[in-house]
Amino acid sequence: MGDMRNSDFYAKNQRNEGNHAGGFGCSLEELRSLMELRGTEAVVKIQEDYGDMEGLCQRLKTSPTEGLTGNVTDLEMRRTVYGQNLIPPKKPKTFLQLVWEALQDVTLIILEIAAMISLGLSFYQPPGEGSESCGDANAGAEDEGEAEAGWIEGAAILLSVVCVVLVTAFNDWSKEKQFRGLQSRIEQEQKFQVVRGAQVIQLPVADIVVGDIAQIKYGDLLPADGILIQGNDLKIDESSLTGESDHVRKSADKDPMLLSGTHVMEGSGRMVVTAVGVNSQTGIIFTLLGAGGEEEEKKEKKVKKQDGAAAMEMQPLKSAEGGETDEKEKKKSSVSKKEKSVLQGKLTKLAVQIGKAGLVMSAITVIILVLYFAIDNFVLQKRQWLPECTPVYIQYFVKFFIIGVTVLVVAVPEGLPLAVTISLAYSVKKMMKDNNLVRHLDACETMGNATAICSDKTGTLTTNRMTAVQCYVGDVHYKEIPDPSSLPPKTLDILVNAISINSAYTTKILPPDKEGGLPKQVGNKTECGLLGLVLDLKRDYQPIRNQIPEEKLYKVYTFNSVRKSMSTVTKLPDGSFRMYSKGASEIVLKKCSRILNEVGEARVFRPRDRDEMVKKVIEPMACDGLRTICVAYRDFPGDPEPHWEDENNIVSDLTAICVVGIEDPVRPEVPEAIRKCQRAGITVRMVTGDNINTARAIAIKCGIIHPGEDFLCIDGKEFNRRIRNEKGEVEQERIDKVWPKLRVLARSSPTDKHTLVKGIIDSTMVDQRQVVAVTGDGTNDGPALKKADVGFAMGIAGTDVAKEASDIILTDDNFTSIVKAVMWGRNVYDSISKFLQFQLTVNVVAVIVAFTGACITQDSPLKAVQMLWVNLIMDTFASLALATEPPTESLLMRKPYGRNKPLISSTMTKNILGHGIYQLIIIFTLLFVGEQIFDIDSGRNAPLHSPPSEHYTIIFNTFVMMQLFNEINARKIHGERNVFDGIFRNPIFCSIVLGTFAIQIVIVQFGGKPFSCSPLDLEKWMWCVFLGLGELVWGQVISTVPNSKLRFLKGAGQLTQKDDMPEEELNEDQEEIDHAERELRRGQILWFRGLSRIQTQIEVVNTFKSGTSFQGALRRQSSTTSQNQDVTNVSSPSHMSLSNALSSPTSTAAVPAGQC
Repeated sequence: MGDMRNSDFYAKNQRNEGNHAGGFGCSLEELRSLMELRGTEAVVKIQEDYGDMEGLCQRLKTSPTEGLTGNVTDLEMRRTVYGQNLIPPKKPKTFLQLVWEALQDVTLIILEIAAMISLGLSFYQPPGEGSESCGDANAGAEDEGEAEAGWIEGAAILLSVVCVVLVTAFNDWSKEKQFRGLQSRIEQEQKFQVVRGAQVIQLPVADIVVGDIAQIKYGDLLPADGILIQGNDLKIDESSLTGESDHVRKSADKDPMLLSGTHVMEGSGRMVVTAVGVNSQTGIIFTLLGAGGEEEEKKEKKVKKQDGAAAMEMQPLKSAEGGETDEKEKKKSSVSKKEKSVLQGKLTKLAVQIGKAGLVMSAITVIILVLYFAIDNFVLQKRQWLPECTPVYIQYFVKFFIIGVTVLVVAVPEGLPLAVTISLAYSVKKMMKDNNLVRHLDACETMGNATAICSDKTGTLTTNRMTAVQCYVGDVHYKEIPDPSSLPPKTLDILVNAISINSAYTTKILPPDKEGGLPKQVGNKTECGLLGLVLDLKRDYQPIRNQIPEEKLYKVYTFNSVRKSMSTVTKLPDGSFRMYSKGASEIVLKKCSRILNEVGEARVFRPRDRDEMVKKVIEPMACDGLRTICVAYRDFPGDPEPHWEDENNIVSDLTAICVVGIEDPVRPEVPEAIRKCQRAGITVRMVTGDNINTARAIAIKCGIIHPGEDFLCIDGKEFNRRIRNEKGEVEQERIDKVWPKLRVLARSSPTDKHTLVKGIIDSTMVDQRQVVAVTGDGTNDGPALKKADVGFAMGIAGTDVAKEASDIILTDDNFTSIVKAVMWGRNVYDSISKFLQFQLTVNVVAVIVAFTGACITQDSPLKAVQMLWVNLIMDTFASLALATEPPTESLLMRKPYGRNKPLISSTMTKNILGHGIYQLIIIFTLLFVGEQIFDIDSGRNAPLHSPPSEHYTIIFNTFVMMQLFNEINARKIHGERNVFDGIFRNPIFCSIVLGTFAIQIVIVQFGGKPFSCSPLDLEKWMWCVFLGLGELVWGQVISTVPNSKLRFLKGAGQLTQKDDMPEEELNEDQEEIDHAERELRRGQILWFRGLSRIQTQIEVVNTFKSGTSFQGALRRQSSTTSQNQDVTNVSSPSHMSLSNALSSPTSTAAVPAGQC
């Protein structure tokens, strides 16, 4: 624990230990050592020290049933003594650190060095200055004032480098700030149920204190350490701390220790909180890590430095899944949650290609300039290289070098990562307004390529407001809820008891918030529907619950996806037992051997009666889209006591009381949303645990299936029969026969959902790899959410486990928000394409101009500083302007792009080449005959340090004007005519274009020597603007040329089959190492798991350099990084039916065992 003293946060919590913890009966140390015990040791220790749990609660001044009083001073006191339930986040990078990181950019370093040399030389007056022997090197620089001004160019380059660095650093800084804001919003949304003053309330996790009584239930992520007071069938997944994937059974008398960061996989209960924040188990791990993390980072930095310069230069946006530390980065190649997103794959490839081309061009430029100079001076004019002339020559060489670097600077699209970043960050911010909380940045862009959505039914397609509308009681099928007087009183009593007692006591129906609104449903919605039935029958469930409080329930078999039923045993006053059961009707009815008749007496219920009932009652209900629930009971003698663990015999031989049909109406906006999806080329499939008839009825209402179409609606059993061979193994070719037509999968288990998603993703029968989105809310949906390309978790109904596994959280649980996500995703892709179209035009033109200009006139028509300004416009500003275009409905009118479509379509190639040709013609015309047209002095072949010429200023100005108007052209990439369409909906775009124009005027008129500009008069300005406007006219000409005429333009930046191969085939050898490394690092991974679970900081590392654009952005406070969860499973695959999920090293979305 020595390391922990480093943390002042910890020290603050240590101070108060002297005075037996501020009047509480346990000190912090005592509780901490208690929490380190497990199982029976802990039980013994509690008995020795405190007598029992009551004793511990008394020492902590809390009541096991009523909780804390909620008195403010008491809560404050607890916070000072035992600490707060939050882990101090890692300090964000300061602005200066970000500046330093931006300075590491290779091209900038080269420029800085060149500028320094240029500066140094300009101050050095060589003795041979006047001697003729150095040739025409100094001609024209006789004018004293001019020679003095030689330093200006170097200084200007340095100044522009400073500008670029500040802009970059500011971008990173604002990005980091934005994500911290998002982060804190995610944390505030995580609430937990706590008992205070005998009332159950929802508290933000950070407000929980030691001594609170927390209610835990299936699907929770525990926010603090605690000890179980009372539990029903509680099972916990502790793999995040121990690495063991088996679920651990918890009970108050055998193993009551509950640890923060673990998941409740089954059951429910109440615990008293004993450690929070840095003192909880996860907090301790985190504090230990605080020291370790930084050393790791330093080591990692050294490794990174050796990357090739070109590769470092462009590494756009790697996946946002990276964990919080560089450590994760190393593992990412092997344990990446998914393969690189489509866009990133294409971009990385394109950027590297462009970078290489730029490097070659700049090298050739320098070589040609140096050779030309040498041959001209030393061969043709037969001069000697005199020692006194050396500095003069060196000055020339430095100038050539600077020109070369400038070509490179312009060629390298460092604005690409920036554009992706800005576009994603902007979309994420806006998607919050559309109820999409994005946890992994690249999910937003992947969503634009989605071809299939596997949606849950309950809550996503339906409103998740369950109401009982039909029932079958006493041999009568009531089409609406009957009057209580018409039911046998005996049956009514048993029914009301069965529903009130055999449901989670956290489920309640509260009065409506607004007058005349619907009553508020809290807890499990199906149970709310049944409680609603009790209220409709003019009875109340609360008095019955008060009479038999939760502690008095003798045994509870909680609901889970395998049982599909729930049973509760109570002890009757005469010592005998009664068990109430409820669950899916076809499952519970199979276990019934009797049924209550019209007078409330039990009569025999034979299998053939059951078949008749299914036909006459259950199927008609299901065909109306109702979910059918059967309620039953069974009595046991008190002596001998039944063997409760033998569940199969206990939950059988039941007496059916009634069957209830519960309606969950389809959300009114869903059919329209599904129609939009289908029009956009996305197949919607419904995967539900409901009965097949119910599912089919809802699917028809939603428009997922239309009567008379050829499609499949099957249930889990049939699905498994079709996809498994004789040995019971899943076969891909069998799945391929099923999924294309499958629209509804009913009665599906979580394994079925995972198998289906995996099957669709791995399918090779269609030429495009399918991109699958999945929605889920339950803990059991975790594996499928992880396997999918994009996982959507429900923000309201979703359990913490589902949110953990997801990429995007739907804050309103609504299917229409998914359609919005598709729209934003496509918009991101289009924004990047727009930016590319603009950027590449500038690149091509600037590089060719600098190159040919330098070769023919020994001087680049565009000077270094001007190039940097152009670079700034086209990179930073254009990425801002084009990446923030709002999406339009028209995005949903086309099919998804898919993985193999080139990033730069043939239309875009046509535009790039077309505009490139126009700009080159104009610039070369100006360069070689401009002086005659405008009747001015020629700027060609000007000697070193000569004053800026009007000629070259006109070239520079026209060049910038053409870029500005071409930026407007770039707004449309599908060959639309009207490029101004919707331009005023994007204020950022307008202000950037106008702003750039204004700055350009200032530069030309007042830039003078540093910018190599001489002021122009109005007429020349009009000409420059006019030539710029020609871009818009020319744009219309280009869009008239049909693509079919330009066959050779098949796009660039395409992912060929080879790139599209899964990573493992390409990186075989690397994979091997990673595999070994994984095993070695297992222990370390557990630590990192602990770290990433709590660490709130977002490392937005320098986009340009390491390319890991948002390392671990948007990690939920309690998040287990998905990759690492998988790692553990790879290392310890336990009883999984999904062994095939482990077949390839990268498809490690293995189900955390036992969730199936």
